[in-house]
Amino acid sequence: MTGLPRYAIYFAAGHDSALSRFGAELLGYDAYTGDELPFPREALEVAPDWRDVSADPRKYGFHATLKAPMTLAPGRTDAELVAACAMFAGKARPIPTIRPVVDAISGFIAVIPAEPVDALQELAADCVREFDSFRAPLTAEDRARRRPEKLSERQRDYLDRWGYPYVMEEFRFHMTLTGRLDSERRGAILEMLRTRFATLGLGTLAIDRLALFKQDDAKARFRIIGEWALAR
Repeated sequence: MTGLPRYAIYFAAGHDSALSRFGAELLGYDAYTGDELPFPREALEVAPDWRDVSADPRKYGFHATLKAPMTLAPGRTDAELVAACAMFAGKARPIPTIRPVVDAISGFIAVIPAEPVDALQELAADCVREFDSFRAPLTAEDRARRRPEKLSERQRDYLDRWGYPYVMEEFRFHMTLTGRLDSERRGAILEMLRTRFATLGLGTLAIDRLALFKQDDAKARFRIIGEWALAR
């Protein structure tokens, strides 16, 4: 990872939404404001080390990845990226709607769709393609961090082509709440998160906006610097 700023295009649910508050409280960090937040009592009761449990997703803020973090390509500016986000959001498209659930995915816990949604896969693929001209090529260090030897052949191809292995058919929408958990710990934490999520009464979730996140340097957390509603 370089010391340069990184940018990412994510879905975030909107600062005033119950879902954003749910995620920010559990991560102890609000990416809209940059504020630290106290952890919920229920989280600390089930896991006194909740700060460590939630450390990895806290760096990024509560989000779902559409275009993974990237350093800007030479000659590109953040003003151009902001303009490109606005233009992308202004193109009319079907707005994906999911039925959100809390479940384990690859060892961590996240808000995910209960079933696949084609329009969501298409939105994510469009983001990957449309914004790739802004992405600087991966450095050898960045590529090694992805541990390509553990990826499938297709994932390695995507890593080299798009800078991130989990795109196109490999994309899985998720809004991460924890780091990876051993199976013996996962059950109680999953139950707590599902109980807390149920209080939102969120039967459906429209993936109807785009947020631009920025990380000033490798030690900084990501902050939201722009947000756009998707045109229907």
